[in-house]
Amino acid sequence: MSDRIKIEDGKLIVPDKPTIPFIEGDGIGKDITGPSQRVIDAAVKKAYGATRQLMWKEVLAGEKAYKETGNYLPEETLDAFKEYLIGIKGPLQTPVGEGIRSLNVALRQTLDLYVCLRPVRWFKGVPSPIRYPSLVDMHIFRENTEDIYAGIEYQVGDEKNKKFRDFLINEMGVDKIRFPESSSFGVKPISKDGSERLTKAAIEYAVQRNLPSVTIVHKGNIMKYTEGAFKNWSYDLAETEFGEQTFTWRQYENLKKDKGQLDADKALEEAKSAGKVIVKDCITDAFLQESLLHPWDHSVIATMNLNGDYISDQLAAMVGGIGISPGANINYNSGYAIFEATHGTAPNIAGTGKANPGSLILSGVMMLEYLGWDEAAEHVYDALEHVFAKRKVTSDLHAQMEGATLLSTSEFADEIIKNIH
Repeated sequence: MSDRIKIEDGKLIVPDKPTIPFIEGDGIGKDITGPSQRVIDAAVKKAYGATRQLMWKEVLAGEKAYKETGNYLPEETLDAFKEYLIGIKGPLQTPVGEGIRSLNVALRQTLDLYVCLRPVRWFKGVPSPIRYPSLVDMHIFRENTEDIYAGIEYQVGDEKNKKFRDFLINEMGVDKIRFPESSSFGVKPISKDGSERLTKAAIEYAVQRNLPSVTIVHKGNIMKYTEGAFKNWSYDLAETEFGEQTFTWRQYENLKKDKGQLDADKALEEAKSAGKVIVKDCITDAFLQESLLHPWDHSVIATMNLNGDYISDQLAAMVGGIGISPGANINYNSGYAIFEATHGTAPNIAGTGKANPGSLILSGVMMLEYLGWDEAAEHVYDALEHVFAKRKVTSDLHAQMEGATLLSTSEFADEIIKNIH
């Protein structure tokens, strides 16, 4: 008999047989969902025998939902995620011309899933464009509800655009719009509350996992009152709420200014020796270079939505591509979490057996870790290491690997299950 996951005093209460709502997804969603569930089920059975089991409950979204209900995102689906707290989804195609900006964004906004968590690690044997992919071990905390993804835009030619433009020019005295008559506008809201809860989650994650650093990635040199404020609010939070567990670059710079370089260096080394999390910051464009040249210097990344979008895809490419890149959308306060395939729907290969289920499988592993079922999660990691070492892969990776064995979507899942030892 299944049961609901609950949250009490900020902690998840997970029954032995929790109900997990899942969205199959569009395009290749149908191809990867079943095989992914088989892998996760096999790992749970291996770790816990018959005492624990995930009870999958399908809910509808996307094209499948529209065909059955006439609605791309039925209210029943949102209710299921609210009732059961934790779920997983395949890729969804945003309908064109239906007044929905993005089904994925709609889910995140409705459930206030303010963290997009994207861990990036390399599996031995997977092709990489960088020389030492084994040095890549990063965890991206991307703010999920603010920034330009808030969706506040005014298209040129629209009446609201004219009102907004007139307000900027006539009421606010803005004189730096180069071509006002042909400009569209977007608004970028970044709040103190949103910044603090994102950074708090990133630092707590680093502390719990004994990770060495949190890097605040921002474009505060240009956007001083939005991205710059995010940086400052993040430093404030680190120093006031995590003062015994962190040491910030801002503290380092202040020490260097007041007492000199030697004292500042000494304090930094003492903090590292004490196991404190080093909180630092980096300009976004510089970070894209830094992450390639010195990946070992960055562990947990805290950043705004648009920056996180760029960074997530670059880091995924460094370790084999988005096909094996997992992701989750989480509200650590309410407990709500939706784990997801991070790639698109790839309708051109749907039904061909070419799709790589790795992203959804690894997102399922993240879900197991979130539930506290770490033993099952480790079984999947270990099995994947064995499968990649044997160079048995799906079409996307096969094209990049000499001497590899080509497997279909289902065969790849079977191979992982065989290697769950």
